[in-house]
Amino acid sequence: MTKQNVDDYLQQGIYGAKEIKPEERKKFLGTIRERVVWALTQSQVRENKVFQEIQDACKKDNRVHMYLNGHMNYRFLSKYVQLAGQYNIQYTLVTNKEYNSDLGLVLAYDHAIDKEEIFIDKSGKPVIPNQQTAKKSGLLSLFKKTFKK
Repeated sequence: MTKQNVDDYLQQGIYGAKEIKPEERKKFLGTIRERVVWALTQSQVRENKVFQEIQDACKKDNRVHMYLNGHMNYRFLSKYVQLAGQYNIQYTLVTNKEYNSDLGLVLAYDHAIDKEEIFIDKSGKPVIPNQQTAKKSGLLSLFKKTFKK
């Protein structure tokens, strides 16, 4: 085990402990992408219904943890808080003073599961968010290869 030098110790005292993937943790309400089972946007959480996928995941395994966006009005979150109580799921209201995530709810484990489809579209079907990004990166890499020669 390596010893911390004085500079590392001072930096940690001034800025706090180093955090792995801080941008990802901001977006996913304190957890990282590889642990997420399902994620709902704020607008999805504001809908009157409880998403069936969330309910099924809570019913299936009560070891999941529910992260709720604390910037949202509690009346929208209450149905999910009740769901967590019903299935004995731990939940956390996350309020980051510096950042308000687009996400309203994240259901995650304390370990990596690397689930590819974590977002749900309006029809209730899982969505792969990086489909458009993959197409763009394919064109970009083609463009770079063309001009690299």
